[in-house]
Amino acid sequence: MTTESSSLLRAPHRTQPRLDRAVMLVAIACVLIVVGASFVSPGILSPGYLLQQLQIASILGVLATGAMLVILLGQIDLSVPLTITATAILSTTLAGSGVPALEALAIPAGLAGGVLIGLINGLGVVLFRIPSMVWTLAVNAMLLGITVFYTGGFKPNGAPPTLAVFIAHGRTLGIPNAFLLWLVVGGVTTFLLRKTIFGTYVYAYGQAQRALFMAGAPVERLTLAVFAFAGFMSSLGSLLLVGYANQAYQGMGDTYLLPVIAAVVIGGTSILGGSGSYAGTFVGALFITLLSSVLSLMQVPDALRQFIFGAIILLMLLINRHPRTR
Repeated sequence: MTTESSSLLRAPHRTQPRLDRAVMLVAIACVLIVVGASFVSPGILSPGYLLQQLQIASILGVLATGAMLVILLGQIDLSVPLTITATAILSTTLAGSGVPALEALAIPAGLAGGVLIGLINGLGVVLFRIPSMVWTLAVNAMLLGITVFYTGGFKPNGAPPTLAVFIAHGRTLGIPNAFLLWLVVGGVTTFLLRKTIFGTYVYAYGQAQRALFMAGAPVERLTLAVFAFAGFMSSLGSLLLVGYANQAYQGMGDTYLLPVIAAVVIGGTSILGGSGSYAGTFVGALFITLLSSVLSLMQVPDALRQFIFGAIILLMLLINRHPRTR
């Protein structure tokens, strides 16, 4: 094992001070958005509005969780939109089938579908050595064809799973269940990244894949596991979205790709991989949700909103363009 390899495996994610600064800056920006918007609409400061934003941000946060791990590898997953749509259609079709056995499988089947899509993405990168950007974009296009063929381009028949509706809309002690689920997801993900060999490998892969391979780490299995995890999170976020919207529809995931990537990058995760913290993704998802809500209140056109999201991503890429500390 080389000196570089051993150093990567010992502490690949200790050199994170500027990421902590990024988290603080984004958190401050969230506060400024809320306070600034309150001068236009004082109701923004009400507990009801803020809890609703936490509820909505939970969907984006869960989706961004899987995307973050893929980006930590230095890869990208562009199949998020149709993974959301396909698993939503699958789960609502089973939940609305009228057959108790199939209804019970609605959520497990939806989650399994996401894992399967993630494994297909990982296999393309591992077996065929095709860049993840190209492979996942092709998978997204194939999923689009499958869903259009199945639905005929119309709204699919079905019903949202009862549990999905309960989590998306229900509250425990006044706190949205979706937000509580997001906290659990965030806690588990943080533990995996900071306290397990899996997390060590993820950071080391993004910093120096060749060194990790030379150290004898299971690089291929790691890649498959991360993409499968990302697929699982996309399907979990899809179920939250289904429960929140009380339906599945063609193209329901189309608007999430850019916000998901923005939430990860804004939080300080390097698009080159190897550095980032889940706290950054957490505040990034809150920032995107609050910004989108405020822009909607101000009746900013959707085209301008997309432009703003893209500009923010470019700005964060410029801020974090310095070489990573190895």
